[in-house]
This record gives sequence, C-alpha cells and structure tokens, in this order.
Amino acid sequence: MVAILATGNGRLTSGSALTLRTAAWYGDRLVTVAVPASWQVTTLAPPSASALTDAQISERCESPAGQPPIRELARGRARPLIIVDDLNRPTPAARVLPIILKHLDDAGIPARDVSIVMAPGTHGAPRPDALLKKVGAQAASSCQLFVHDCDRDLVRLGRTSFGTPVLVNKHVAESDFVIGVGGLYPNWTAGFGGGSKLALGILGFESIAWLHFGHRSMGWGTPNDQSNFRHDLDEIARRIGLQTTVSLLLNGDREVVDVVSGDPWTAYSPALELVRATYQAPVPTDGVDVVISNAYPNDLSVTFVRMKGMRPITAALARTSKVVVAACSEGVGFHGLFPMSASTAHRRRLTALKARILLRKPHQLLPKVLRRVGRQLRRPAPVEGKPIWLFRPEPAGAVALPSQIGGINVTSSWEQVVAAVSREQGNRNPLQVAVYPCAALQWLS
Repeated sequence: MVAILATGNGRLTSGSALTLRTAAWYGDRLVTVAVPASWQVTTLAPPSASALTDAQISERCESPAGQPPIRELARGRARPLIIVDDLNRPTPAARVLPIILKHLDDAGIPARDVSIVMAPGTHGAPRPDALLKKVGAQAASSCQLFVHDCDRDLVRLGRTSFGTPVLVNKHVAESDFVIGVGGLYPNWTAGFGGGSKLALGILGFESIAWLHFGHRSMGWGTPNDQSNFRHDLDEIARRIGLQTTVSLLLNGDREVVDVVSGDPWTAYSPALELVRATYQAPVPTDGVDVVISNAYPNDLSVTFVRMKGMRPITAALARTSKVVVAACSEGVGFHGLFPMSASTAHRRRLTALKARILLRKPHQLLPKVLRRVGRQLRRPAPVEGKPIWLFRPEPAGAVALPSQIGGINVTSSWEQVVAAVSREQGNRNPLQVAVYPCAALQWLS
C-alpha cells in the first residue's frame, strides 16, 4: 500500500490510500481512505519541517525584531495582558505562554497578575474547554483568564483617521503592557493575518464591521502591507497599546516550526515572507479532474471550513469534482459578519450596520451599486459547476450536521464520495487528482 502523506511537494502517485490529518483541537488525528487505482494523485504539500523543542522556542524569543526581549520591556509594568486567538485559528499558544510568563516573572510580575484574553472577535462564544485547550494547564491555573465578548464590557477610544470607531475590551484598555500571540494565516479580507490584526479579535462588533465593510478585501493570500484595512488596524493596535507580538509558524501537522517575535510592525514583514515562501501552492490546472482540499488545521466548523479551507476548490474549473475533508467537530459554527445561519434580528442588525457604514463612505458605495446594476443588466447565464462534497471522517462525538448545508453535500462515507466523483466525471479513467493537504494554510500563486 502506498500512503500519500502531507509532506513533500508535487508528488504523483497512483492508488491506493490517502492519509491526511484532521480534527484540529479535537484529536488532530490521521485518517486514511482508499483511493481507486485509476486516480493519478498529485499531493501539493508544503516542504516538511521538524517541530521545535521548548528550548528552541525559548531561544527564538530571546532575539525579538526591533526591540529587547519581553522581560526587559515589561520591567516596571503592573498590569500585563496577553491576547490569544480562539480555536478558529490553529495557533498552539500553550507552547509559548510558559516562556512568556517566565519573561514576565523575570521582570517582577507574577503569573497571578497576568491577564490572558481569548479574542474570538465576532465568532461567537467558544466552548467552556476552549481556553484550556488554547493556553494550556499552566497558564489556565495561574493567570486571570477572560473570553472577549464583542457586545459587552467595551471601552470607546474614539475613531481612527479612517472613521472607524474603536471599541475595545475593557481588560485590554486597562492594561499597561499588551502582548499578542498568534500566527500569520491567509484570509480573504486582509490577505494574511498576524501583526496588528491580532487586535481585531478584542474589538466591539461595530468596530469589526467597520473594518470589514469599510475597506476593500485584499483576497486570499495577497500581500497586504499597503492596504487601508491594514493601516486602519495599525492605528487601532497602537491605540490599544499592542507593544510586542509572538507569531508561531506551523507545519501541516499544526506543530510549531519557527517563531518570529518583537515589535508588531518590525517583526511582521519577515514573518510574512517566511509564511508566503513556505505555503505557496499552484492553482488547479486545466487538466485536473478532481480537487481534494483538506481544511485542516482550520476544520473546526462548516462556517470556517467554507471561509478558510476551500480556496483550492473555489479556484478550480466548473467541470472539476470538488471534495473538502473536514471534521467540523463543532458543527455549523458561527461568524457574526458572515453567518451561514442567524436569527432575523441579527441579520437586520447586520444589514443596518452595513448601510450606515457605506453611507459614510460614498466612494465605496457608488462602485458597489454600479457593479450590482451592471450584473443585472448583463444577466449572465449561471455557471454550472460540480457540487461540493464535504467528507467528514469518523465524526464520533462531533456535533451532528444535516446531509446538505449551504449547498454543500455532507457525508461520512468515503465510498459515497468516490462514487459521486466517478459519476460526475462520466466514469472516465484515469482521473487526475490534486490534493491540498493543509489548504487553510496554503495560498495559491
């Protein structure tokens, strides 16, 4: 049996098994499925990289970019606060938090005086065990832990030069030394996260909406140093006192393989260069019959699989069969700005807020209206494409899902997926199959 593992780059294999990692935060396990002998499989994976030891992570935190180590920056401070992203980001913050706490202790600040805020933005309330999974047992037992709520306990800090209202978590506003822990992952709005974008997750709903709807999206994996979205966030990050960041770079198994720390602006560019160089992948070519997009390590829910794990699928031709692999351990999930399902009251709130933002930005409102009118006048014929199949391996203990949601077919039967692909491709042989083993980390050149 030949196993196609999530390592290497551009390897071509025929048959007979496909092994991928799945279920981020819920086991991070490997799953193996049988592959028809007629499938010519090319695995488009990033280069393999070994996980760092705790000592190696600690060593990298001794040489931050553009500033001294945290222990020196923190001397004389009394209310340090660490922002960590939520489980919808794959960052294993627990690997670096003990090192940061040691730096703060060296500066005379005991762990009991350190606050940690999980920053879900508009993602909704995380599960009760999410903080422990994210920060680890040491930080959970010794620090003050908070989960940000974008609708409560906010402090207003005026507006940015772009007109964005700055409503920030009260614990962040009361801190005198803010540290951000996260990673640089591709996304649609900012191109890539990280840097000052770590501040977004602790803002109020209105602030986050203004940032998303008040600026043009950059596109998945697009360099974003000069975008207004990024500049607006830079202003906000400075206003809330984000003084240093620790960015963890991961491999396809969600292991830490590098660390870039330091000044949020000085450290961002080298971290972005590393990520872009590592996770570049080609778009599916005209000759590809089937695209398999493994949403790991961002496969927590259907909402975020759709947003983070399907870029290879959306880039494929209409005739291409489309398969996404995702555990969706938390079911449908929720994003307040782009919900797959939401109450009528929430949708009304969102519509009213969008209208208010665009009315204050007429230079963006007019092009949106003209594009919509143009589409209506042209009335293009709908593009017929193959359906998306979401293969959900071994969902024992996961939240139940319907067999179809948001136009996506959901199944835990790999045999059903293979049969559907065969039908869609007219039972042709052989089929050219492109596999993206960690699609949520990969950007397409």
